[in-house]
Amino acid sequence: MRRILLSFSVNRVLANIMKWGVFSGLLYFSACGLASCNIIQPNEDPVTYGDTYIPNMLRTDKSCYAPGQQVTLSINSLPESSAVVRYKHLGQTLSEHPLTALQWTWQPPNNDFCGYMAEIHGTTDDKRDTVYAAIGIDVSSDPARFPRNGFLSKYDKMMDKQINAVIDDLCRYHINYVQFQDWHWKHHRPLAGTAAQPMDVWTDIISRNCYRSTVDGYIRAAHNHGMATLFYNLAYGVLEDYENDGVSREWLIYTDKNHSTIDVHSLSSPFKSSIYLANPGNADWQAYLRQQNDEVYSVFDFDGWQIDQLGGRGSVYDYNGNSVNLEATFGQFISNEKSARPDKRLVMNAVGQFGQQNQIAAAPVDFCYTEVWNHSNSNGYTIFSDILTNNAEWSSGKQTVLAAYLNYNHGRSGRGLFNTPGVLMATAAASVWGGTILQLGEHMLCNEYFPNNNLSMNGELKRAMIRYYDFAVAYENLLRPDVPAGGINSDWFGVDVTTKDDRCKFNQWGPKMGQIATVGRHVGNRDVIHLLSYRNATHLDWCDTDANQGAQTMINDLTVSFNVNSKPNRVWVASPDWQHATAEDADWEYNNGTLTITVPALQYWTMIVIEQ
Repeated sequence: MRRILLSFSVNRVLANIMKWGVFSGLLYFSACGLASCNIIQPNEDPVTYGDTYIPNMLRTDKSCYAPGQQVTLSINSLPESSAVVRYKHLGQTLSEHPLTALQWTWQPPNNDFCGYMAEIHGTTDDKRDTVYAAIGIDVSSDPARFPRNGFLSKYDKMMDKQINAVIDDLCRYHINYVQFQDWHWKHHRPLAGTAAQPMDVWTDIISRNCYRSTVDGYIRAAHNHGMATLFYNLAYGVLEDYENDGVSREWLIYTDKNHSTIDVHSLSSPFKSSIYLANPGNADWQAYLRQQNDEVYSVFDFDGWQIDQLGGRGSVYDYNGNSVNLEATFGQFISNEKSARPDKRLVMNAVGQFGQQNQIAAAPVDFCYTEVWNHSNSNGYTIFSDILTNNAEWSSGKQTVLAAYLNYNHGRSGRGLFNTPGVLMATAAASVWGGTILQLGEHMLCNEYFPNNNLSMNGELKRAMIRYYDFAVAYENLLRPDVPAGGINSDWFGVDVTTKDDRCKFNQWGPKMGQIATVGRHVGNRDVIHLLSYRNATHLDWCDTDANQGAQTMINDLTVSFNVNSKPNRVWVASPDWQHATAEDADWEYNNGTLTITVPALQYWTMIVIEQ
């Protein structure tokens, strides 16, 4: 439900809020109507180019690599002093060689589903080792193992250079799935024209021109960078001319038992039609839409379908007056689509978790996808951990991507900048619990209407997001491990961290304002302890909806203690806020079951790894 489109009665909106916890900000859109809201005008230009040059910027030619595939790396400038390239896996050096050119190659080990870090090291005048730059490298035969979802939202006439610039940027963040949002002609006829004679130019739902050459160009560029491409469409949307295109009224859903009122999201200009709803459980509708999708696949080389829904609709009925339980139709809908095209990937949005349990999560989707609307100033970050652990259990270990729109009210008010602390704290909380947030496309998302680019990233946030995505890739085997022998979610544990340092206090998850929250996880022979700082938090709402979350100050050389089962073989730390997210061995002491270590740096998030 990434566009909301909620223009039915306020009473039905309130009913949905009671049913599935939709964010109260939806009422704003219902009251004003989408077309009159300043944030979604059709003349928005979502492409926001960088405002800063990052020296020693490392890049890879793909966002992920198959085992045995060679990695091509490049850097935009060489350090002034001599430097080496060091390759690591989970903080352990595998190899290194002198850095002598702006471009070179590396052959990773043949292991599948492994994250690595390539680091540029040099020495300063006082002979100290310095990290100039670093980049994560994902070696995975299937992107579904570690999904990092991005998006596209505009398809006007573009040159290859422009297309490649957008995809190159997404590649630097290691995006391995790209949603093509709002690319299609009609919801019930996504391909403009026919498979034999596709249109070169068509209009999307908000009457913007879309060019076939641009959609094609984006698909090619994404594939060249190792990304899977998914086209967006509703599971059950039709426009007002549906009967002219062969859709029967008997396939639709109604708000009454006498099939007199079709369930509809009413839209006004510049939207070219309201969206009426079909019954996703109707076999004839499924067959019709499957034929339409086959035409899409015959023209465009999409890898699959990003299936959307609109969440709870209250009481709805089929043409014969039978009650329709919408969420109960989703599992069969997905399974039938996969059976018809087993070569195509599927992902389905669970709006506020509507339909996730027993339906979407258990169906043949690549990963779980939750659009998060529930939030709270007092316990908002635990909403993330609840969703992520629930999805892991319901899906028997699939990964999760969260569509979580940050700085929502701030973005609704007009043009501005994202609040860096709010973005980083949400990103850290999702990552610690094994998820990622859908954030990046031609711009960063602040709204469920993806072309909206009211908020931009400043240079500080752009540099930070590069580090956070590098961190997510380099340590993916610790952040998103295989299902443990004890079953889903059995690897989490509580950890009591103590310190004599009066700069901070610790508590076990969930977060408390003014303190540092701890989360522990067993991963093979390693214990991983995450420290997440809320010392300067002004609230605990993951959305940071008014963009007023407080910045966390850096703490250096923090000595902490906690109990461990045995004396470790090695202890190391890493943080996306420090030294380009690279790992460093920690100073530590073990005494009678207590481990005391010195954490070099803690700002938003630091990870401690204890190897047995």
